Amino acid sequence: MFDEEVFVAARRRLETMEENRGKLIAAGRQAFASEGFAAASMDALTASVGLTRGALYHNFGDKKGLLAAVVAQVDGEMAARARMASADAGDDWDQLLAEGAAYIAMALEPEVRRIVLLDGPAFLGDPSHWPSQNACLQATKQAVGKLIADGIMKNADIEAAARLLCGAALNAALWVADSDDPQSALPKAIDAFRLMAEGFLSEKR
Repeated sequence: MFDEEVFVAARRRLETMEENRGKLIAAGRQAFASEGFAAASMDALTASVGLTRGALYHNFGDKKGLLAAVVAQVDGEMAARARMASADAGDDWDQLLAEGAAYIAMALEPEVRRIVLLDGPAFLGDPSHWPSQNACLQATKQAVGKLIADGIMKNADIEAAARLLCGAALNAALWVADSDDPQSALPKAIDAFRLMAEGFLSEKR
C-alpha cells in the first residue's frame, strides 16, 4: 500500500543529501583552489557550510573522494567551455583544433591549474582514467569519426586517433600548468598541438 508520508520523507532525505553534496563540492572547490588539496582543512571546509565531517564521509568517503567530485565538475566545465569557444572556428576540423587549444589555454586559470592540472594528477592518479576525461574521449571519437568519414582526416583507427588528440591536449595543459613560465609555455604548447594534429589530415584538406 502506498504511504504518502513515507514517500515524502524519503524524497526530502534525497533532496537534503543532494543539497549537502552540492554545498560540500562548492566548499571543496573554493578551499582546494585557494589552499591546495593537501593544506585544505576538512573541519574548516565542512563548518563553512554548516555540516560535519560525517556528511563529507557519507557523501564522498573521504577527502580524496571530495577532490574527485570537484575535479569532475571543473574538468567537465572546461570541456564544455572549450566546445563553446570552438563553435565559431569554421569547419569541423578547425573546431576540433580550436577546442583543443581552448582547453590548453585554461591552464593559465588559477582554479583550473591548481585543482585539475596539479592536485588532480598528484592525488587521483592518471587523468586518462577520470570519468570527465572519458566523456571528453567519447566526444572526440564522434568528431574524429565524422572527419574520417568526410575524408578530412586520414583513415586512422578512430579510438587511437581520439586518444592521441585528447592526450596531447591534456598533456600540453599539464605542461603549461607546471611550467615556471606558463605564459611563455602556452603558445608553444598550442603550436605543437596543432602541428601534431595536422599529421592526421588527408591530402584533400
